[in-house]
Amino acid sequence: MTESKNTPQKPDVVVALDIGTTKICAVAGRKNEHGKLEILGIGKVESIGVSRGVVSNIEKTVRAIADAVAACERNAGIKAKVVHVGIAGQHIKSLQHRGILTRDNDYNEISQVDIEKLINDMYKLVLPPGDQIIHVIPQEYTVDNEQGIADPIGMSGVRLEANFHIITGQISASNNITRCVERVGLKIADVTLEPIASAEAILSEEEREAGVALVDIGGGTTDITIFQEGIIRHTAVIPFGGNVITRDIKEGCTVMQQQAEKLKVRFGSALAEEVYDNRIITIPGLRGHDPKEISEKNLARIIQARVEEILDYVVWEIRRSGYDRKLIGGIVLTGGGALLNHIDKLTEYHTGMSTRIGIPIELLAHGYEEKVCSPIFSTAIGLLIKGINEYKPEPVIEEVPEIIQEELVDERELEVEMEANEGKWYEQLFRRTKEWFEAEPDSELK
Repeated sequence: MTESKNTPQKPDVVVALDIGTTKICAVAGRKNEHGKLEILGIGKVESIGVSRGVVSNIEKTVRAIADAVAACERNAGIKAKVVHVGIAGQHIKSLQHRGILTRDNDYNEISQVDIEKLINDMYKLVLPPGDQIIHVIPQEYTVDNEQGIADPIGMSGVRLEANFHIITGQISASNNITRCVERVGLKIADVTLEPIASAEAILSEEEREAGVALVDIGGGTTDITIFQEGIIRHTAVIPFGGNVITRDIKEGCTVMQQQAEKLKVRFGSALAEEVYDNRIITIPGLRGHDPKEISEKNLARIIQARVEEILDYVVWEIRRSGYDRKLIGGIVLTGGGALLNHIDKLTEYHTGMSTRIGIPIELLAHGYEEKVCSPIFSTAIGLLIKGINEYKPEPVIEEVPEIIQEELVDERELEVEMEANEGKWYEQLFRRTKEWFEAEPDSELK
């Protein structure tokens, strides 16, 4: 009965679907008259069938997606048809490749068609079996040995070269996401790497230009995206996230999984030295067992050890990219893991780089819901922004009023008639002149 009240999804309304390890989130929104993002509806449910960003149980994932989308539809009052989906997981890899295009001559300007040819050539790369290309991202161009060109369109040259950052993933992982979404009755508009989507919602143009590392700490993975001079320079996926912290608490404190998660969320701190009041947390024991008592400082020590291990991988990836000394903007943390108390301080101490927590509210219109003001919605809102930016309204063809059309038809008929009469008039003049010349000698003889 609820579905019958929902109106069909309008072209300017975009629905984003974030399929994560701990949550599945659907968000509907559109751009308002001021160019800001207006959130129409949100649906968020617990994710059960996803492990480390990859679908591990089709049936459970389909049910979770259906529940999240249904909640979003109820809030927005629409019936979703098309969604923009994110992809992540430890199967994601990246590589650098150089492309070359030799043009026929240097008289014609380099056009968008030449750029697209160069990009399409990258999709022909030979990859390991089972892999496919997800994104081809141009870095900088070279025109006839002139290097460091950001936009070569309009230039003249015969040899066009470019460096590309290519992101690949497993075909099976992408197919499983597609299968789950289609079984819910939805169509996929496009698939975007989740850290790239998060960057759309979190990072400013100044940060991208100055150089920044976006670290998205999710439940199953930690995604890293490095920007410099406004271009994506490096992407990486670390197969550790918030769930390994929960598992460490479970084993270190000998408690249940749900209790460990609650301990992490309510009392957890990523920096043990910031815990001044060493409170004792009491957890109910199992049936017939005594309750457990856990020191808040010991809990923080367990969390800090695992977060430092994750940050070691982050530092290693930043150094591997070659941009470790070029990131003026430092590190921006987002994702559910960024909600840990004092994680920004620990990141600054451990990496030596300035750190802030990224919250996706920069592009939102006034009056957004408070629950959106959280790092866990970064990917969903980023997918929404990308979907809205890629939406191009169809050109409106103005119909000519019937009266004007009739007048145009009448005028055209009049022109045709005049042309016809004009032709007949010349024919009549020619015929009469001929008759006159032929008849004149005869009249003189008489």
